[in-house]
Amino acid sequence: MSFGTLGLIVMVIGYAAGASVSLLAPSDRAARVLTAIGAAVGGIGGSIAAASVLITRVPVETTFASLVSAAGGIAIRLDPLGAFFLLLVAIVGLPATVYGITYTGEYEGRHSLRLFGLMFNGFLLGMSLVPCAANVFTFLFAWELMAITSYFLVMTESQHAETRQAGLWYAVMTHFGFLVLLPMFLMMAPGGGATAFADLRTHAALMSGPARNVVFLLALVAFGSKAGLVPLHVWLPRAHPAAPSHVSALMSGVMIKLGVYGVLRVVVDFLGAGPAWWGGLVLAAGSISALTGVLYALADNDLKRLLAYSSVENVGVIFLGIGAGLVLHSYGLHALALVGFGAALLHTLNHACFKALLFLATGNLLHEAHTRNMERMGGLIKGMPQTAVLFLIGSAAAAALPPLNGFASEWMVFQALLSGVQIPQPDVAIGAPLAIGVLALTSGLAAACFVKAFGISFLAMPRSDGAARAREAHWSSRAVMGVLAAGCVGLGLAAPRIFDGLFRIAAGLSAAASSASPPAVGSLWLAAPNGVAQVSPLLIAAAAVLAIGVPMALVRLRGLEWRRADTWGCGRIQQTARMEYTSSAFAEPLRRVFSELYRPTEDLSINVHPDSRYFVRSITYTSAVVPWIERAFYDPVASGMRAFATQVRRLQGGSVHLYLLYLSGALMAALVAAWWFK
Repeated sequence: MSFGTLGLIVMVIGYAAGASVSLLAPSDRAARVLTAIGAAVGGIGGSIAAASVLITRVPVETTFASLVSAAGGIAIRLDPLGAFFLLLVAIVGLPATVYGITYTGEYEGRHSLRLFGLMFNGFLLGMSLVPCAANVFTFLFAWELMAITSYFLVMTESQHAETRQAGLWYAVMTHFGFLVLLPMFLMMAPGGGATAFADLRTHAALMSGPARNVVFLLALVAFGSKAGLVPLHVWLPRAHPAAPSHVSALMSGVMIKLGVYGVLRVVVDFLGAGPAWWGGLVLAAGSISALTGVLYALADNDLKRLLAYSSVENVGVIFLGIGAGLVLHSYGLHALALVGFGAALLHTLNHACFKALLFLATGNLLHEAHTRNMERMGGLIKGMPQTAVLFLIGSAAAAALPPLNGFASEWMVFQALLSGVQIPQPDVAIGAPLAIGVLALTSGLAAACFVKAFGISFLAMPRSDGAARAREAHWSSRAVMGVLAAGCVGLGLAAPRIFDGLFRIAAGLSAAASSASPPAVGSLWLAAPNGVAQVSPLLIAAAAVLAIGVPMALVRLRGLEWRRADTWGCGRIQQTARMEYTSSAFAEPLRRVFSELYRPTEDLSINVHPDSRYFVRSITYTSAVVPWIERAFYDPVASGMRAFATQVRRLQGGSVHLYLLYLSGALMAALVAAWWFK
């Protein structure tokens, strides 16, 4: 038995045992511990299996046909692409598991931690099985297991109306994606009982052009809804804030990335890429998602919702890399295409690391300050200095500042997009610069967004009693956050070596480009595909250390002293929290610049003295940003569904004879359909 097979067995047993024993635990406290033990064992097993495949590059295959023989059984095949995403589950799952031991302590006596443990381990098992699936049944089973368990995790605090609404949106969108997956797989299946992915790959190569186009569109919609592409992202800024923070880290860091896995598996692996307009459509979807996500993140005052919108932005960046790869592949530039796919994989890994760190740090703030509203935070760096430093590292990585990991992957996405200038086509000549401009604008706005997130939350003076009393969370929470922060630094410094490995994973998806040489030079430089640009994160880090360390050393050697003084208060003797910038005030200039996209609702009310309107008692100005995409796309659908449901309700007449008539009519329709399509 190979290490890969052994790791998969340990993974399944660990998650299944963790789900079972936590449900049977004698107390909530025991359920917390048993949940973590099962999840940790499963995560270690998944890490062993993924590492074995990535190192040896030999896929692991096994089938359990006796379990569900009619559907081809539970078929497992873990190749390098699947191993990468399985490793992603472990990278985020293990820190989230340890973090959850103390975080879920506040739920004792209020929520069932036995049920939570069942769903948490089931969620990890579902996410782990998705990249391991080797046939349609196994994939759909794992996909639905992931969806159902994550729904119950989102609904942990179901006593709140906001949580129930978030759960409804999430349930609708995730099952919409599932329904779109079914015809996609049916169109690729050659017929009969041939539902193995190898059969789908063979048949997809023989499909006609229009059929391949339909499969591509279905895949983009189905997996895009899970990834959070605009306009299918509406569940994401609702579900992420509602879920417990370590669950939000898993959903944002891993679950939405399985949508990326689905696109790569179906579009690149099964269909073998396609015409240039496929890549153009993916580029458009990525551009809109990146820009929309960062703009709404800038405008939001809820810290967890800000991070959720930031995930929409980063998914857009990932799809920009995939879109660039598809366009370059369609014009025969296979080596350059692999740069786009490799950059997308690198940003997938980097985003999982820094976004998990940010969600866990936000969980500390929520636990101690008892609010997600940045307007009621401030000054948290004094009571939570270690959390502040860790949040700052995650924010710098999310803002793509060198030498952290977010910079390396976004730089490679830029280079993949710049490679489009080699294609002498008018549509590419117009589309590539637009995509580059959107990515540049998104990067700048992301930096402003996380300056706001860190500055308003941690600096200045506390704006509430909860923020003033906040202290550091349990040491285990800070320890796992430290591991993720170290990952942000390490992945950034080792980006050339890591990208070289991801390039080879991407090469395994395309037979036409399997012999392409990687663009990375050694372990020091990240190089552009055309060789005109290269950057070394390690040298940037060394220069930064010298730029900071040398002046500090000179100050100490010269015996100079630090002088501390209060910030200038515009002539006021005593400063108060009312003098600080608020989250809304920080974002107001950008809200005015992008007012056509925000379309805010504004209300101005003036309270005057009853005897004279010239004496004003108070002026209240309220401005709110309601995403217009929801009003444009989903309000008409919801209204139509309500009207349809009202009409259908009339069929419920309360008469048994009428119901028998309905059954007879349905039976006749089924018989006619069977005769017609036989």
